Amino acid sequence: MTTDRTSAAPGAPPLATASDEEGYKRGLNPRTIQMIAIGGAIGTGLFYGAGGAIEQAGPALILCYLAAGLAIFVIMRALGELLTYRPVSGSFAEYANEFLGRFAGFVTGWTYWAVWVATCMAEITVAGKYVKYWFAIPEWVTALVVLGVLFAANLISVKLFGEGEFWFSAIKVTAIVGMILIGIGVLVFGFGHTDHSTVTNLWSAGGVFPNGVDQAMLALQIVVFAYVGVELVGVTAGEAADPRRTLRKAINTLPLRIGLFYVGALIIIMSVVSWTEFHSGRSPFVEVFAQIGIPGAAGLINFVLLTAALSSCNSGIYSTGRMLRSLSLREEAPTALSGLSRRQVPYAGIVVSAAMMVIGVVVNVISPDKAFNYITSVSTMGIIFVWGMILVCHLLYRAKVRRGELPASDYRLPGAPVTSVLAMAFLGLVVVLLFFTDSGRTALVVGLVWAVLVCAGYPLVNRLVRRRETVASA
Repeated sequence: MTTDRTSAAPGAPPLATASDEEGYKRGLNPRTIQMIAIGGAIGTGLFYGAGGAIEQAGPALILCYLAAGLAIFVIMRALGELLTYRPVSGSFAEYANEFLGRFAGFVTGWTYWAVWVATCMAEITVAGKYVKYWFAIPEWVTALVVLGVLFAANLISVKLFGEGEFWFSAIKVTAIVGMILIGIGVLVFGFGHTDHSTVTNLWSAGGVFPNGVDQAMLALQIVVFAYVGVELVGVTAGEAADPRRTLRKAINTLPLRIGLFYVGALIIIMSVVSWTEFHSGRSPFVEVFAQIGIPGAAGLINFVLLTAALSSCNSGIYSTGRMLRSLSLREEAPTALSGLSRRQVPYAGIVVSAAMMVIGVVVNVISPDKAFNYITSVSTMGIIFVWGMILVCHLLYRAKVRRGELPASDYRLPGAPVTSVLAMAFLGLVVVLLFFTDSGRTALVVGLVWAVLVCAGYPLVNRLVRRRETVASA
């Protein structure tokens, strides 16, 4: 015997379903969803943040990305099982609301919104750094222009967002594949100007753990940030054509993307150039092409890195607008944020989110050198919470399936619940490691302040909802 899959936890508002997805237009075709999934797995954390991570961890960073990638795949398969059970646009918050109650949905939705606001701040920060490769323009100016252009694009239509993200992702994929092929050519045939390109660079300069296991583990904070965005396919569920089939295919290709774009790229990078040549604040991709000596290649790669930052910020504006509208429809955000434009775009949520992202511009004015590290640490703390909620909701869903209270999905996480518990333990380890770095401690403090804010905000929201219901019934 099964119950209606639209039933929520006691005290929670009614659930949205795949068929009544709040008026969104299903304007994201399978080709676009695939590229959004790929683009979510390639971002600034790899292109820019990997420089400092290599300096800190050495070749051991490859193992860090591999371990984190396994945990991310478990999280995404858990999310995929939930999405095939009930695909909705505000998926993370909707599932928390269904399985844990209104408060959990409120906290999850607002936290995911904050994660992407912080992520976009990081992206516009590095966009300014990339532009300075060619022009002596203040970083805050570039950040403001980038934010304004992408904000306007997201207001026009979801199809324009999807097409933009498709081409952004296509450029990133082409660049990484091209770098891997050129790197293999350098290693096998001796292309370029490098005299010491060899796979022995992975262990010859101090071993795999040149700075110790502890430094490699501390680099996990940057590694986790690099994976922010893989869960974005869950937000597209309400606007994806044939979401169950499309999202399943996108998630199934995740191991290939992690193996190629992260592990494969880092193996090539640290084989072509010794890890000792990479430093924080400089992209390892630009460094590799500059040392190979291919004319104009470093500038071209810098353009690709700028594209990656634009892509991630584009996704952030998209996701934050949808999440705010989802919260509004569940009466957990101001009702004014529930509006859709004539093109079925959540314009109010996008406007508010972009306005908050201007803080990133201010941070670039005050402290451009430290802006990226501080902002990414804050984003890391938030995404760990959201990913943890996905795993908890998956465990509760499976428990209900075993009791016959909900229908089983035909797309199941292998090895659950053991794999879910192991992934949660990994996320817990990353939280503990945050205590041992300055930026990590900043993230914990900001996370604590954020927890106080959402806990204080929840009773206020409930009071307003009850007052509105009283007025409506009078």
